[in-house]
Amino acid sequence: MSEKDITEKHLEAWNDVFADIVNVLLFNGKRLINENDLEADTKDSMFKADGEIHEQERDVSKFWKNGEIRISILGLENQTVPDKDMPLRVISYDGASYKQQLLDKKTKQRYAVTTIVLYFGTKEKWSTPKNLLGCFKVPDELKSFVNDYKINVFDIAWLSNKVIDMFQSDFKIVAKYFQTVRLKKDYKGSNEEIRHVDALLKMLSALTGDKSYEEVYNNCNFIEGGVTMEGFIEKYTNKGRAEAQKSIVRNLIESNAGTIEQIAEWVKLPVEEVKKIASKVPVKA
Repeated sequence: MSEKDITEKHLEAWNDVFADIVNVLLFNGKRLINENDLEADTKDSMFKADGEIHEQERDVSKFWKNGEIRISILGLENQTVPDKDMPLRVISYDGASYKQQLLDKKTKQRYAVTTIVLYFGTKEKWSTPKNLLGCFKVPDELKSFVNDYKINVFDIAWLSNKVIDMFQSDFKIVAKYFQTVRLKKDYKGSNEEIRHVDALLKMLSALTGDKSYEEVYNNCNFIEGGVTMEGFIEKYTNKGRAEAQKSIVRNLIESNAGTIEQIAEWVKLPVEEVKKIASKVPVKA
């Protein structure tokens, strides 16, 4: 599994976040699932094809329990681009979960399987099929005999403010971020405290491809337990300005545009800071 796959799932693996996502998207904000009702599903499913055994793994899946009784297994799948084969993928995941129930010799308990596809695209809504019959052409004479299979896709960047405000976990920040990007507005964050800072920033880094989120967090001193996106974005913006200033200084030095003192005055930096940057600029032969 790639590092990107791992980091984009880390936030959703927290029970409070997982329960929040399901409660809002499936139950319209009703708190039907408590984080203590969830149990991690650690089993990967296997299938045989071309004479070889292959492994398939859900992004995140958990058992929803009532005491010791399993009510359902819930799965999340993350997508940044529409996938025309998503119904086939989902039915394979769900089918594997049902197969595991049949193979479980310890208990004859049976429970439903539900998969949620979280789509984080910001340029267009999900545009590929959301049902099995949409994946291929079926002769009219055969259609009534083919069981259709619908998938649950949620366009996160297109969620309304009303829906986003229902979230009570760090996923609210994720949803608001992608909505803001889709609307082409500046994301300023909020003053709500982040509960899972490292997991949230790693997820944003993985989904956006922007490693600056992790870099800023690793290089800045945040008060433990007091990080907000508003404060983080301020440091993120300041870091961006600082990097831009350093880039300008390097370009001016490489082009011999002026003395250290002149460059420091132009870019509004202390002379010692410009000297420090200059010391790392390769000397041309």
